[in-house]
Amino acid sequence: MGLDYSYEIFMPPRNVARALTRLAELAPQGRDTPPLPVTLPGGEQLIVPFTSKYKSEPVDCSAGGTLKLDTSIMIEVDDAVREFHLRDVDRVDELGRVSVGYIYLTVWFSPAWHPNFASLQFTAATSGMSRMFERSASVRKVFTDLTVAAGGVCCLLDTETGTFDICWLNGETVSGETVPGDRFSRLHDLVATWREPME
Repeated sequence: MGLDYSYEIFMPPRNVARALTRLAELAPQGRDTPPLPVTLPGGEQLIVPFTSKYKSEPVDCSAGGTLKLDTSIMIEVDDAVREFHLRDVDRVDELGRVSVGYIYLTVWFSPAWHPNFASLQFTAATSGMSRMFERSASVRKVFTDLTVAAGGVCCLLDTETGTFDICWLNGETVSGETVPGDRFSRLHDLVATWREPME
């Protein structure tokens, strides 16, 4: 079994459309992927430049449940990204970014374990990408910036150890804190601190 590290962003459910819109802006330009129509709970419709289960057929999540997307996003090259993308250094764009994908996204619109907050979980496709997720400051910044842009309350990195790195919490970048850890003994304690951002 390979490594399946992931970043998970939590936000009020009404902010999912904003998060997916911002995520679409991070997609590589000029790809051949047909636009994918997605219907969100409440009936809001979006077009995203990704596939869902490798298909481009319309996805209807109006009744809730989960949304699965196969994403590719542009990430600024740092040492960890360069190591992962060694063969693709000639594909760096004018902003110093390279396309990373597939990154598998699962959106839970109302998870049972924290029904007041939606969850966007971005899972690395390979062990090499997982190690890049853990080591790259650029990758971490992409996901914390997305948390900010989406009005999220928390961003966690899961390295499959049973301990989660806290990257963002209630409007602040966090470094060196974990769950379980000195401040939060379990995830329930962390969730209890989440505050919806002021709009």
